[in-house]
Amino acid sequence: MKPPYTITENILQLVAAVSEKIGAVNASFLTKQAPSLRKRNRIRTIHASLAIEGNTLSIDQITAIIDNKKVLGPAKDIREVTNAIKVYDQLNKFNPFSEVSFLLAHQTLMKGLISNAGQYRKSGAGIVKGAAITHLAPGASNVPHLMKNLFRYLKKKEELLLIKSCVFHYEMEFIHPFADGNGRMGRLWQTLLLIQQYPVLEFLPFETLISRNQKKYYQALSISDKQGQSTYFIGFMLKILSDSLDELLTERSGPLTGPERVHIFLESGVKEFTRKDYMNYFKMISPATASRDVLWAVSNKLVKKTGDRNKTKYRIK
Repeated sequence: MKPPYTITENILQLVAAVSEKIGAVNASFLTKQAPSLRKRNRIRTIHASLAIEGNTLSIDQITAIIDNKKVLGPAKDIREVTNAIKVYDQLNKFNPFSEVSFLLAHQTLMKGLISNAGQYRKSGAGIVKGAAITHLAPGASNVPHLMKNLFRYLKKKEELLLIKSCVFHYEMEFIHPFADGNGRMGRLWQTLLLIQQYPVLEFLPFETLISRNQKKYYQALSISDKQGQSTYFIGFMLKILSDSLDELLTERSGPLTGPERVHIFLESGVKEFTRKDYMNYFKMISPATASRDVLWAVSNKLVKKTGDRNKTKYRIK
């Protein structure tokens, strides 16, 4: 059974905007971010996702943990961070369309934090704000069936992955399949789904924007609950993705430098190349710029030059 939602004009406009910005990211070669930028965005993602759940560690403390340095802080918060680091480091090993992978990810994420990590809950669950119950999840006996149905929906090919990722995020939050860790699993799995089609989104810290708009995030979930469908939440999450891509596009001031182009090209897996090959990869640069780039690569001993004139080739060292 397909989860209930409606594709509105607003959703279609947001899908178009996100797709256009992903194209701009790819054209800017931001899919090959510098390792320092990838690391920073990964830290921001982990910090934001856990902060939403009440983790008190700072970005500096999370950075220290990643760098294998000792950190003073609540043991539970440190364990949450180390678990999240393990999950995000293994992100490409999880199959987003597999319920088995889903449970394995939860086991890693919640190991040492709850007794039944990697298992669906066996009792009732709800979300309490103050003295009021804001969401009463389906009964525990229904969880396995509901989750299997949700994964069947993911495998349907007629819906856009951008939309399916938002639907899964909402429906998983609604089902609330685990005793704890549902929020971070919903956000993690949406990321995992998105990077199947858009690899650059692996290092897009859209969870930072969710954290900044935490009240609106929970309002979007609540509104969709009341409407009995995920339409409102889909629009909210697509807007978050669109705004996050805007931030990513503004992080680079100006065009790529020569050294940046060289490193991006070498990371493409090429073993030997000519200046023409290099220019075909970066179609907007001039022959003079290409010559300067490969000369820089030679002088920095990244490649070795062989031959002369039109027979010149460059081999990766």
